Amino acid sequence: MLWFTVWTVLVVATLGGAFLLGRRLWRSVVALGAELARAGDVAQQVSERAAQLEALARAEQTVSGPALGADADALRDRVEQLRAQRRERAALRRARHRTTVADARTRWFG
Repeated sequence: MLWFTVWTVLVVATLGGAFLLGRRLWRSVVALGAELARAGDVAQQVSERAAQLEALARAEQTVSGPALGADADALRDRVEQLRAQRRERAALRRARHRTTVADARTRWFG
């Protein structure tokens, strides 16, 4: 009679543990499905935004063809204008980099 009780307790405990494990697994699968659905929505939004930005970039892009035979002064002015824009972008990048380094330095070294 003692062995019957021991085995009954073991079987009931195993079934209870299997139930709890199965319930947790089911909840994890449902949560994973919800996260995958949310990730799909976010991916769609990112795709739409990327398409908008690409269209905007294509609209702002200037097409420059060969300038053979054009006025040298106009070409020189255009080159200087492009160089000035490049210098401005480099200065902005340098400032962002210095800000990032200063932020990292204060974060790591106090």
